[in-house]
Order: sequence, then structure tokens, then C-alpha cells
Amino acid sequence: MTDRRPDPFSPVQLGPVRLRNRIIKAATSEGRSPKGLVTDDLIDFHRSFAEGGVGMTTVAYCCVSPQAASAPGQIVMNSDALPGLRTLTDAVHASGAGISAQLGHAGVVAPKKLTGVTALAPSRFINPTSFAYCREISRDGIAGVIDQFGEAARVAVDAGFDAVELHFGHLYLPSSFLSPLINRRRDEYGGDIDNRSRLVREIAQRVRDVVGNSIAVIAKLDMDDGLPGSIWIAEALRTVQLLDADATLDAIELTQGSSVYRPMYLFRGDVPVREFAEVMPPMLRPGVRILGKGVMGSYPYEDMYMLPAARQFVPIMKNTKLILLGGITNRQHVETGIAEGFDFVAMGRALLREPDLVDKMVADPGTRSRCNHNNKCMVTVFGRTHCVLDPLQRYGAAERADGPVSQATPPAEPATS
Repeated sequence: MTDRRPDPFSPVQLGPVRLRNRIIKAATSEGRSPKGLVTDDLIDFHRSFAEGGVGMTTVAYCCVSPQAASAPGQIVMNSDALPGLRTLTDAVHASGAGISAQLGHAGVVAPKKLTGVTALAPSRFINPTSFAYCREISRDGIAGVIDQFGEAARVAVDAGFDAVELHFGHLYLPSSFLSPLINRRRDEYGGDIDNRSRLVREIAQRVRDVVGNSIAVIAKLDMDDGLPGSIWIAEALRTVQLLDADATLDAIELTQGSSVYRPMYLFRGDVPVREFAEVMPPMLRPGVRILGKGVMGSYPYEDMYMLPAARQFVPIMKNTKLILLGGITNRQHVETGIAEGFDFVAMGRALLREPDLVDKMVADPGTRSRCNHNNKCMVTVFGRTHCVLDPLQRYGAAERADGPVSQATPPAEPATS
């Protein structure tokens, strides 16, 4: 019989966008925009993945408002950021890849010391890691957040992005509405899973109304978050079914874990407790060394570790493509994901270690990733995210990280996508 599985390294359509292959660089913290604006260092970071062969790279966590930030230096999607974002998208297009902007509102993990306001949640909530109080968002506040996602998407279109990725995962604000542990509302946004899915559906609809068919719209959504009594696969399947029926999204990237508690459920593998302790204030270091593993969680790494959960979603999709994430490090994993019925695969740490890994897999199908899942890259998010095993990433161009994007002549016209 003829093998009709699509070639993962051939051009493919994602909504209105034509990508050169089915491999997406997943959003990973960058730390290359310390003043909240695009820098040459950020451009170099994403251009490296484009030049290394990915179909599309994702700019991590672009805030829909200043109060939506989860860490210092994140880009807020507004007119101030627009010139630099345009230079960034031009650079990536000139290297042959597409580029997506991840749009997010941190909600319960937005620190008051950074944003100046108390963090928002569906209901009153105490963050179990920071012990910070989160206030219940009002009905008007919900409408405002929906508007913010729409306006951020408009900036993405004006900046030349090929796609936006709506962050509906990891218990950030939209995701926390999906959690019965955090969402205890008694209005139309609380209660059963259909009601708790209302906010993500309304955000997706608003963004689609704003962008039309000019760019692709993706959502990143939790299958489960690892917290007892919170998001689990059975209800996540219903949320995805509703989103698929709405036909507002071009693709859904399935994820796991949270930024609230036990983040290693997302990453798996070694727990870098000692390294995290070293970057903490001296008074906190003993506590981090003693309690850190319990707070962060400990889960063994396995190749393609999200696949057993993610394959549950394949049969229910009718209108929306699926993106597989989690432990994809070589060509066999890519081909397995496509054979299982996923339309795209997303890679994070493996590409952080080797930005040209996709080109290597094409040239030599037996190529193995050099990422060993030590997860020390997690600690580098407190500065400039990099693979600690690569001296060029660790030391090269670091002096450029604080400077804004240069106003030199823009790169050549963007490649057609």
C-alpha cells in the first residue's frame, strides 16, 4: 500500500499561511528584551531558528497589556513595540521561515511588584508558590481582557507576523478559568466545563474577528495541569471540542503543566534545585535547597512524553489542526507525530540547544539531539535564556542584550508565506 502520510519536511498550509515544513519552534522564555522592546539580540535569537530550518518560530509571551506581564522585560503589544517587531518579522521572513507572536495575560502569576496591581483570577485565590493574593476579575474586567487580546492581535498583523498563538495554558488567566480549582464563579463564566470554556472561546472569536484571514490563529491549551482537582483530560477534550466547533482557530498546540505549582510537570527530567537556589536572595537559598524539589515536582523524562495524552484529541478534530509538543528531539519523533495524526510538531529545548537541528535532521535522518534534559536552561530565564552547554549562546552577543534594535537598513523583502 502507498504510504499517504504527509512529509513533515514539505511545505504545508496553516490557515492562510504557507510554511516550508511542519516543525514549529515552541515559545520559550527569551530574556532578550530587557526594556520591553525588540533588540538585535532577540532578532538574532529567532533568526537562528529560521536559518536552521524551522517552518515557523514563536516569539514568547507578548503581553496583551502592561498588567498582563509575568516577568520583567516582556514585550507589550502596543504602538511603542511596533517598529522593532516589524524589523524582527522581516528578518525571520528573509531567512525563509514564518513567525508567530504568543499573546498572553499572566493572571494569577502576574507579580504585583512588577505590574503595580493585584493579580487577577476567576475567583479569589492564593498562589500556592508565591502566597500572593489574587483578586476576582469583574465582568467588566473580563470584557476588557477580551478587548486587549483583540488589540494585541491587531498589532501582530501590523507588525507582519504570520500567526498569533493565544496562551490558554499553564494556568495563566484564560487557562485558570478552565480550572475548577481556581474558577469558583457562579455566573456564566463558572460552573460546568461549558461555562468555564466561555472565556477562551470569546477571546478566540474576538481575535478571529480582528485578524480575519490575514494571519493564522493558534491556541496553546492544557490537556491537564498536574494539580489535583484542576484541569484534566476529560474536560479539556470538551473545551477543545467546543473550540473546534466554533472554527475560530487554525490550530491548537496541546500542552501540560502550570506556572503556579510543580512546573516540572511541563518540562520533565532533571530538577535544577541547586541552580535555582544560587540565583535566589541569600536568605531564601536554604529553603529552596530543602523544599525546591517538592515545590517544583519531579517527573522522569521520556521521549514524546505528551503523546499518550495528546492522541486522545486526534479523533475529535473536524475543523482545527493539532500541534504535538513535548520531548520531540529527532526525525523519528517528528515522523511518529505526523503518523499519529498530528499536523505539526513543536520543539523547544532541543532547538535551544541546536537551532539548526531541523536542517541536520533533513541532511542526516539519524541525527540525534545533543539536549540531555538537564533543565538548567530553566534557570537562565532570570537573565538571558540560553543552553548552558553551548558557550556561544552563553557568552556570545550578551553585551547586545540591553540595546534596542538598531535602525540600520531593514533586511530584504519578506519571503512569501
